[in-house]
Amino acid sequence: MAKVKALVLRAAGINCDLETQHALQLAGADADRTHINRIIEQKNLLEDYQIIVFPGGFSYGDDIAAGRILANQITHHLYEPLKKFIDQGKAVLGICNGFQVLVKSGILPALDSQQKNDLVTITENDNGKFDDRWVHLQPGTDKCIFINPNQRIYLPIAHGEGKVVTKDENVLETLKKNGHIAFRYVDENGSQGTWPINPNGSIDSIAGLTDTTGRVLGLMPHPERFIRKTQHPRWTRLNNDNTPDGMSIFNNAVKYIEQNLI
Repeated sequence: MAKVKALVLRAAGINCDLETQHALQLAGADADRTHINRIIEQKNLLEDYQIIVFPGGFSYGDDIAAGRILANQITHHLYEPLKKFIDQGKAVLGICNGFQVLVKSGILPALDSQQKNDLVTITENDNGKFDDRWVHLQPGTDKCIFINPNQRIYLPIAHGEGKVVTKDENVLETLKKNGHIAFRYVDENGSQGTWPINPNGSIDSIAGLTDTTGRVLGLMPHPERFIRKTQHPRWTRLNNDNTPDGMSIFNNAVKYIEQNLI
């Protein structure tokens, strides 16, 4: 069987691309790191891959707003190729800054067939600070191929602009009704709450979103930072009860492509 091929997009300021590439390789994929400018110049390169990942970092220094400049590149140069990529049954993942890019380019949550990037956005944390901590995540849908819907997971965050907000209450209700909410911030018992349980003040504790296909996922926490047991902050106390939750995201994506496209 041919291997799943994954593309990790690079740009100035992106700094989680190596870890993301490694996570994909651990999941069994062949993963390449390629600068966004090469893809803009040769859009047909996307045809060689089944998974695209927008990794975390501070693309273009987060000038203007987090992810905005890279999102503009996507909007003006790669929106149609990415839409075609998704329509072909392939998968897209955005992590932290990558999530911000997917939302601000209109790839997520993609509430209708037209490109709209003003219904949902991601803005500054309520506390006005960069927050670096571990959080519990409760799946909010069974429609996303990246997610085990019955598995609450534990991942680290590191962001200053992670607050998900909607244009109005009607948009939020649409997100909930149609299964767009991929993850919510919760405590260890599965209950929602204020800071630090919800570290940025996201509406309805939203930590991640998916599109109508379930093959596009964006989330603020970093799955690539928990792919080995020893990365857990209390790993020496957990013995054999510690599984690297971040690997579930990558394993599920690779498994889906193996079963459906290869």
